[in-house]
Parts: sequence; C-alpha cells; structure tokens
Amino acid sequence: MYRASDRVEHEQWLSEIETVADRLGLGTQARSHAVDLFLSALPDQERSKRATMATSIYVGALVAGQERSQTAVAEATDVSRLTIQQRWKDVLERAGLDAPSW
Repeated sequence: MYRASDRVEHEQWLSEIETVADRLGLGTQARSHAVDLFLSALPDQERSKRATMATSIYVGALVAGQERSQTAVAEATDVSRLTIQQRWKDVLERAGLDAPSW
C-alpha cells in the first residue's frame, strides 16, 4: 500500500502515466490500476522508476481488460520490451493478483 503523500511526491510520474495512457488509448480503469500499481511498487532508485511505470501501465491495462502488447507499452514509455517482460508478473503478484495462464 502507499501513502497519500506519495501521489504528491511522484506527481511527475503520475502525469507521465496519464500521457502514456492517452497515447495507448487506455480507459479510466486501466489508468487507475496503473497508478495504484506504480505507487505500490515504487523503487528506491530513481532510474528504476521508468521501468516500474512502464510495467505498471502494462499490468494495469491487462487487469482492466484493455490489454496492450509489451512492445506497444515499451515504445510508448521508452523502455525495452525485455524490461516489461522480466517485471510484469512480479508487479501483478505483489498486487495480490494471479498471472494469466496463457
């Protein structure tokens, strides 16, 4: 879980999530999931925040039923597809959700 102050402290990243969500055509539910996942999985290192943001967007869209490819999210967030591929299941499971069986 995250603190309300995390929203203020990480406003720049939350704004970027909205920008990327616009690019990907994601709805309100996917955006909300992405924000919650990002704030719940905040890394200590600044350099890891972009990867966490990208992964949170991918998982948020997946959970909301608005699935986007790892490649599309990677291109929209300027990270490698491999970064998302390596992290998405951990973010999903840390949120208490089960990974799809496909």
